Amino acid sequence: MGGGSWTTSSYTSYTKTKGIKTSCLADGTVTLDASYDAQDLYTARKLDEALDPKGVVRECVDSEEHPNTIPVILALDVTGSMGSALEEVSKKLNAIMTETYKKVKDVEFLVMGIGDLAYDNAPIQASQFESDIRIVEQLDKVYFERGGGGNKYESYTAAWYFAVNQTKLDAWKRGKKGILITLGDEPLNPYLPKEALQRATGNKTLQGDVETKELYDEVIKKYDVYHFAIDDNHTCYRYYKDDIKETWGKYLDDNHLKVVTLNELAAQIVNAIAESSDSAIDETGVHTPTEGISW
Repeated sequence: MGGGSWTTSSYTSYTKTKGIKTSCLADGTVTLDASYDAQDLYTARKLDEALDPKGVVRECVDSEEHPNTIPVILALDVTGSMGSALEEVSKKLNAIMTETYKKVKDVEFLVMGIGDLAYDNAPIQASQFESDIRIVEQLDKVYFERGGGGNKYESYTAAWYFAVNQTKLDAWKRGKKGILITLGDEPLNPYLPKEALQRATGNKTLQGDVETKELYDEVIKKYDVYHFAIDDNHTCYRYYKDDIKETWGKYLDDNHLKVVTLNELAAQIVNAIAESSDSAIDETGVHTPTEGISW
């Protein structure tokens, strides 16, 4: 996995074969037609075998073509209120990839779908690391379950857990971190429940619930961690605004925790990758929370 490079021509060819309409913006960027919504774009009705996290390890491997891989995990909240953000990622994917590769080389993307371990049938979905049109092919497989529950959070740290326990990155051998970006509209979950996490991942060795603080201390050693709280009329951000600031702000500073509108989302993803593309592993380094985050 991870061979090839992203090109707009391969993207337009792919969309044509799928019968999907595209538009060309004034700057020449190709995007999906504005008429599509999340139900049009995310048509899977169950967890796809290719995204099943049970017992798998996803590898990001250096090669002659990509000798200095930069692994990026993009984890999407696939619960019901996040439809507008999922639309934006699909519609602007070509712009995200094109602009990313202008700024940094050898980026490989793993796309995740994150739901609620306590309520959903497919709370964790994880693609392979890819660098070419296979990124959109796997994004098309993501199951927009539209679930979630009444516990005031989703299982966002499942992305952290997967990144720590079920990936293998050649970047680590070179002393470099991966990049992990979650998108969501609810507060940070305080833990991952043992039984549900076992069912999703197949890990039978868990001794108990996985606490967020302990997991954060592990993931930050190997990944530069971001969270984008999506501020849109269709998301729950404005309802949970204060709780999002309080829970996520315990761990992430104002450079890694951002409030993002849909119009800003593509550019913010590109900027985060560019900023962290050369982050070195530091066993003691953390994103120290700061006061006065602008919300």
